[in-house]
Amino acid sequence: MGRLDLQECISAFIVLFAVIDIIGAVPIILDLKQKGRAVNAWQATLIATALLVGFFFAGDMMLKLFQVDIASFAVAGAFVIFLMSLEMILDIEIFKNTGPIKEATLVPLVFPLLAGAGSFTTLLSLRAEYATVNILVALFLNMGWVYLVLKMTDRVERLLGKGGIYIIRKFFGIILLAISVRLFTANITSLIEQFH
Repeated sequence: MGRLDLQECISAFIVLFAVIDIIGAVPIILDLKQKGRAVNAWQATLIATALLVGFFFAGDMMLKLFQVDIASFAVAGAFVIFLMSLEMILDIEIFKNTGPIKEATLVPLVFPLLAGAGSFTTLLSLRAEYATVNILVALFLNMGWVYLVLKMTDRVERLLGKGGIYIIRKFFGIILLAISVRLFTANITSLIEQFH
């Protein structure tokens, strides 16, 4: 589990905050509501948290099953985060969010917006650098924030405006880009050492 470290908690919180990007998802959520698709804030937060925590603990076993170590996964995760950051910075769609669409709480809100490939990859990649307890604290704080934003989507958009949301998305896109580079460089060296 490791020990509680405020610095690690804050770092992990910022990484997850940027990856989950609930502020950037506000226009998508408003669009879903306008199309008459219900969004249950409490249910969405609960399911997303359960999925992320479940994957955080079971993901390790899954990696062992496929004989993949955390460093390899972190490097692969760095590529996924890199692509996500490009989406945010360049306004392009790399990950197509296609799925069955009846009720918006599960698809696309919980999966893939909140608990998608990016969040799963990031959680496991963070394990290569931070103590478990700090990642979990960061995750629960993020989920609390997600719940608040989902509850007050209209207010958040009014407060930030379309321009504000756009700028925040760009800013966190650059942060994500830097994180992906750091994840890659931090883990690629240990991978290269294994081959020597």
